[in-house]
Amino acid sequence: MLLEAEHFVAIGFLLFVGVLAYYGVHGKIVGALDARIDGVKKELAEAEKLRGEAQALLASFEAKRKQAEADAAAIVAQAKQEAELLAKEAQERTADFIARRTKQAQEKISQAEAQAASDVRAAAAAAAVKAAEVVLKTETKDAAGAGLVDQGIKDIARLLH
Repeated sequence: MLLEAEHFVAIGFLLFVGVLAYYGVHGKIVGALDARIDGVKKELAEAEKLRGEAQALLASFEAKRKQAEADAAAIVAQAKQEAELLAKEAQERTADFIARRTKQAQEKISQAEAQAASDVRAAAAAAAVKAAEVVLKTETKDAAGAGLVDQGIKDIARLLH
């Protein structure tokens, strides 16, 4: 009973642990685990640093996006304002153009009316002179009357023109 298989396994295990302790394997295992822990800590610190940089970069891009949106909105507002101003100017120019054309047409109409009135007066005066000439020639048939008629016709023509 004293030397059963379990006792041999226990003695072998204790000798194995003793040999490992004698050669300092536990220190090497602890050192390797500590090195692994330090490596993981460094990786976590690096990941945290990268995360912070990424968040800063994201915030920077968000700020740039907001600024770009604000700039775009300002550009659109300015373009609308300029378009309204151009439309207003075009409308004013059109109204001015129409007013000038209307004034020119009215001036041409009044000139044509004045010319027509002048032509009618001239035609009426010429007809009156011819009628007066015919009447006076028929009433004054002698040489003295003809001279008087010719002189009167010249005076009337000179006065009318």
